[in-house]
Amino acid sequence: MRSAARAAEAAVFSNFMGEYLGPLVAFAVGVLFVVVTLFVSSLVRPSLPLSSKSQPYECGENPVGNAWGVQFNIRFYVFALVFLIFDVEAVMLLPWALAYVDVGPGALVAGLIFIGMLVLGLADVWVKGDLEWVREEDRRALKARPAAAAAASSAKSPAEAASGASA
Repeated sequence: MRSAARAAEAAVFSNFMGEYLGPLVAFAVGVLFVVVTLFVSSLVRPSLPLSSKSQPYECGENPVGNAWGVQFNIRFYVFALVFLIFDVEAVMLLPWALAYVDVGPGALVAGLIFIGMLVLGLADVWVKGDLEWVREEDRRALKARPAAAAAASSAKSPAEAASGASA
């Protein structure tokens, strides 16, 4: 009786482990591939340590200042995130269109709600001006800057005004 229970338990255990054998083998092969690739590349690649190789790369230009002192405009990140969101949501429309054939009018309503939310999000981003690469405030500031520089250069110092009056 005990041997039959143990045999049944062993069969259940071997069946349970059999289900995980495929993923475990795939994981082991993946890890082995990464380790072997890194090892072979360390043998093949040249090793020429130079101080210029440890410097940050800035599009072929010599780096100026430290990396923490540079501040980027958040608009670039917002622009990228908006693109990513709408890109992923556009990809989600294909499965919806395929499911619409099988599900029927309920999927149409859900899809139209989804598209409506996309349109509302796009309208919100558009109204905020996040789709503009250069915002209107920045355009006005850029236009005002040359005028301010011209006014400053045309204003004469008191010494120049005195010398111009005597001449």
